[in-house]
Amino acid sequence: MKRYALALVAALLPIMSNAAPVKNADCYSAKYHDYVDASINWYQALVDMTVKKDASLDEVAQWFLQGRKNHFNLNAKAFDYYLENDSAKLNLEAPVESWLKLGQEDVKTLAQSSLPPSALAEKVFNFRQGEAMDGNYALRSALADLLSHPKEIDKALNQYNDQMNSINQRQCQ
Repeated sequence: MKRYALALVAALLPIMSNAAPVKNADCYSAKYHDYVDASINWYQALVDMTVKKDASLDEVAQWFLQGRKNHFNLNAKAFDYYLENDSAKLNLEAPVESWLKLGQEDVKTLAQSSLPPSALAEKVFNFRQGEAMDGNYALRSALADLLSHPKEIDKALNQYNDQMNSINQRQCQ
């Protein structure tokens, strides 16, 4: 009987920890969404600077940017889902950009589920598995070149860093 009771407690512990509500969940959600917005704005700035230098990259840059937006929007939706339903999947002790780690297998699992993030997960999964758009290599090279010239990205980088510092300084406990 004692072993049965221990086995039952051991089986219930993960369920109980997953079900534990997160205090100040609204604060955590807002903070994570601000991180997502800052990240999307950073990629938008990089794409804008790249296209300004080479307008022929506009179409592939918009394709790339949409992929990044889908990635970050999936993370925001998945974060909110896990915050409410399975907080054990989150690392709220880390800096905000590390609160949620969705690997390719996680995205695939979400895409095949009926959970709220499934539609976005399917878009992200299909994007990652799909063929790269013509010009992808040229865009990646242009982005790498841009990032290797700090003076050219200084304003956008400082804005992103300032936003991230402000976000990381907010406390939700």
